[in-house]
Amino acid sequence: MTRIGTGRSTRWKDLTPGRQTAPLTLACVQVSLAATAWADLALRPAEEVNGSKGKWAAVIAVNFVGPVLYFRRGIRR
Repeated sequence: MTRIGTGRSTRWKDLTPGRQTAPLTLACVQVSLAATAWADLALRPAEEVNGSKGKWAAVIAVNFVGPVLYFRRGIRR
């Protein structure tokens, strides 16, 4: 990581535990959202999905936005 404007880089081990927690938490949320969306997509019949399952599988891979978009727009209700 490079600090903006300083030209120095910061190593993971130099970060405080609090500053290490935030990216790890966000990564866990992202992986959980994506895994849940992919599992739902795999188990849901194609008739209940708006559009193709292949398209939605690719959309889900987009960080945070993809899984949320799938649950909001991809499922026929």
